[in-house]
Amino acid sequence: MMRYKEEKDTKKEAFRKYLDSSGVLDALTKVLVALYEQNDKPSSALEFVQQKLGGPSVSEYENLQAEMSDLQTKYDDLLAKHQETCKELEEHKNSHNTTSTKEAIDGEPPKDEL
Repeated sequence: MMRYKEEKDTKKEAFRKYLDSSGVLDALTKVLVALYEQNDKPSSALEFVQQKLGGPSVSEYENLQAEMSDLQTKYDDLLAKHQETCKELEEHKNSHNTTSTKEAIDGEPPKDEL
């Protein structure tokens, strides 16, 4: 039982050192001190922390999600149009090749289809 507790403490200490060496502890401490020093506490402490750490606010996040959804829809529409255009181009090439093949067999130039 004692060995398990020692392993757990060792893991905790290693994780604490990792957070300290990567600057996470300093960043969190600064943000929490800034929150503590606020005279008028924000309605959402979590949003305050996210903003101070450089993340978007909830409203900014929602706006970005909506923009991403709009862009995905536009992308899907453009992709479908592109695929349709490629299909039409392929059909046109095939009809042109068929006409050229007929000309080679009949010896007559194709009639202008336009």
